[in-house]
Amino acid sequence: MNKREEEKIRRQQEKLSKERERLKAMRAYEEEYGMYGNICGIDEAGRGPFAGPVVAGAVILPKDAEILYLNDSKKLSEKKREQLYEEIMEKAAAVGVGIVGPERIDEINILQATYEAMRTAVSNLGIEPEILLNDAVTIPGIDIRQVPIVKGDAKSVSVAAASIVAKVTRDRIMVRYEEEFPGYGFASHKGYGTAAHRESIKKMGACPIHRRTFIKNYI
Repeated sequence: MNKREEEKIRRQQEKLSKERERLKAMRAYEEEYGMYGNICGIDEAGRGPFAGPVVAGAVILPKDAEILYLNDSKKLSEKKREQLYEEIMEKAAAVGVGIVGPERIDEINILQATYEAMRTAVSNLGIEPEILLNDAVTIPGIDIRQVPIVKGDAKSVSVAAASIVAKVTRDRIMVRYEEEFPGYGFASHKGYGTAAHRESIKKMGACPIHRRTFIKNYI
């Protein structure tokens, strides 16, 4: 092995060591509440878009699970999110997803719809969590201890995993909607209120997956 190869291996090992230190810091809440079994992270994707559902993810990771580069889904590339999603689904003790569509969002408002999606995600886990680590919110209607964590998707491995599950699930839904409702660009902007999306609403009008309470100023 020459010096260049040795240096390459040294840098790789150093990078891996730093990543494991970062993940250790992201396990602080899991360590703090380690007396509980089945610690569940919860997060959502899609509160702000003009179209499509709000999706919640609930994830219980085994205490010894190591998923390198796990992070807030917004800090990851689409390719990396997809890779981590597959690893989460493989390694998680349980995963639950809750989906609430645009009609329901318009009916009860986005905050209540988000809570509904989160409750559904927890009920779809298949096993009972003993504690919930939530990204910043306390979910009404759940009789389980909850710990709201501001920016939890960047501070807890469980919440980060939930954020990736929610984001990837929702993005895949919006890509499928592109085929059903062409012309709006759902596959690219995922329903968010980009300039191109606003222009397409003005030109084509609303489609069935638009949230009427979100786009009333554009139709």
